[in-house]
Amino acid sequence: VQLQASGGGLVQACDSLRLACEASEGTFSYYAAGWFRQAPGKEREFVAAINWSGADTKYADSVKGRFAVSRDNAENTVYLQMDRLKPEDTAVYYCAADNLGILQTLRVVPHEYDYWGQGTLVTVSS
Repeated sequence: VQLQASGGGLVQACDSLRLACEASEGTFSYYAAGWFRQAPGKEREFVAAINWSGADTKYADSVKGRFAVSRDNAENTVYLQMDRLKPEDTAVYYCAADNLGILQTLRVVPHEYDYWGQGTLVTVSS
């Protein structure tokens, strides 16, 4: 599965952005998907995840209530709606696909994901 992330850009604090992650094939609809981010000099960290159907989601505490993950399996696309952005949200955002079993809990550790997109840069100015 090849993933293509898009939608990053330069915004001001309190603005919104919507990231998209489009997959190359329809089997993506059977995968859980996650968003991670990596700021300069920091490790890659979990942001949000969604199961194959969209019925289950998980968020990092730092984005809970501001970000929302969703998916459109007909379009092989996962979205990350980011509202009330803060300067500390500045990072390269990556989407990833996880061949997660149907009864398994959404995962938050990067190395447990099977496929990765190339990243899209989000810069939030104060």
